[in-house]
Amino acid sequence: MKRYGSVLFLIGFLFLFSAAAGPWASGHEKMTVVDLGQRTVEVSQNPEKIICLGPGSLRLICYLRMMKKVAGVERFEKTPPGGRAYLWANRNLAKLPVVGPGGPAGINKEPDLEAVLKVNPQLIFIANMEAAKAEALQRKLNIPVVILSYGGFATFDDVVFDSLRLAGKILKAEKRAEEVVAFIEGARRDLLKRTEPYEEGKKARVYIGGIGFRGTQGIESSDASYFPLDWVRARNLAKEVQPKDHAFVDREKILSWDPDLIFIDGGGLGNIRRDYQKKTEFYRHLKAFQNRQVFLLLPYNWYVTNIDTAVADGFAAGKILYPRSFADLDPKKKADEIYTFLLGKPVYRNLEKEFGELGAAVVLSP
Repeated sequence: MKRYGSVLFLIGFLFLFSAAAGPWASGHEKMTVVDLGQRTVEVSQNPEKIICLGPGSLRLICYLRMMKKVAGVERFEKTPPGGRAYLWANRNLAKLPVVGPGGPAGINKEPDLEAVLKVNPQLIFIANMEAAKAEALQRKLNIPVVILSYGGFATFDDVVFDSLRLAGKILKAEKRAEEVVAFIEGARRDLLKRTEPYEEGKKARVYIGGIGFRGTQGIESSDASYFPLDWVRARNLAKEVQPKDHAFVDREKILSWDPDLIFIDGGGLGNIRRDYQKKTEFYRHLKAFQNRQVFLLLPYNWYVTNIDTAVADGFAAGKILYPRSFADLDPKKKADEIYTFLLGKPVYRNLEKEFGELGAAVVLSP
C-alpha cells in the first residue's frame, strides 16, 4: 500500500513539475507550426530535449543528425537493430531510458506517461498517431506533440520530405533537412535518367516478395508503390493487383504471372526459406527460380520504410535489370555512400551480416 501511495505521489509531482517548468514555461522562444496531422502546435524553438515515438520518427531525427537531443527511446528501439540502419549507426541510442513499448503493437497508442515525464522532454515527435489522440496526449503531458508522417503506412511518399523540413525547422536544422531531401531527390533523378532509354515492352516482368508489413512476411507480401522499382522504371507486377501501396498477392496470381525475375526482401527471406521447405512445388513452378533469376534486396520496411536502404536497393535493382546502364556502379559501395551521407557511418556490412549480400542470387534449395 505504501508503494502504491509513493507511485501516485511521484506521478502527481511529475505532472506538477511538467506544468510549472515544462516546455511552454521555459525561456525558449516559441513558434507555431502546423504538423502532418494538420494540427496547429506551439513549440519551443530549438528544444534541448526531445523524444521520438512511433514508427520511423527516430530515423528522421537521425537523418537530421539531432540524436544528441533525444532523451529517451521506445523499448522497441532497444531490440537488435535488424534492418534499421539508423540504429546500427547510433548504437548509443539503445542506452537511453525507455519511454514506452513502441513497436508494431504500440502504433497509435500512448507511451508510458510516467516514463516520459521522468525524462522531461520539451517536445515529442510522433508518427502514425491520429490527430485527436496526439491532441489528447499533449493535454495529458503538457508537452507539445508534433505528428510526423511518411505518407501511406509502410511505404514511401514525398510527404516524408515535409516531415523532414518541419522537424528541421523546429530543431534549427533547416539546412540539413534540405541537404537530405536534395540527396534523396538526386538519387531518384540518377536512377530515372539511367533507365530512361529502355522500351517498356522489352523489360523483364518483375515481382518483389517478402516485404515487411507490421512484422516480417512471406512471398505473398509485395508493394505496388515499391520505390526501388519505380525509380528504375521496372515493370512491377504488383501494380496489376492495385495501383499503389502494400499488397498481399495470392499465390495463384503469382503463378499465373510467372515473373521473369523475382526480388526477395531480406526481411522476409527467412520466412520464404521455411516456406520453401513446406511448399517446394510452388517455387519450382516459377521460371524465375528455374532460371536462377531471384535476387536479394535489403529490408524495405523495418519500423516503416528504411529510406536509406531502399535507395540502395534501387541502385542494386537497377544494376541487375539494366547492367549496361549501371556498369560503373558497385552496389555495396553505393550503399555505404548512402548510409554515410544520411547516417554518418558506413553500416552496409552490418546489414549484409544480418540478411546477406545486396543483389546476390538467392538459392532456396539445399
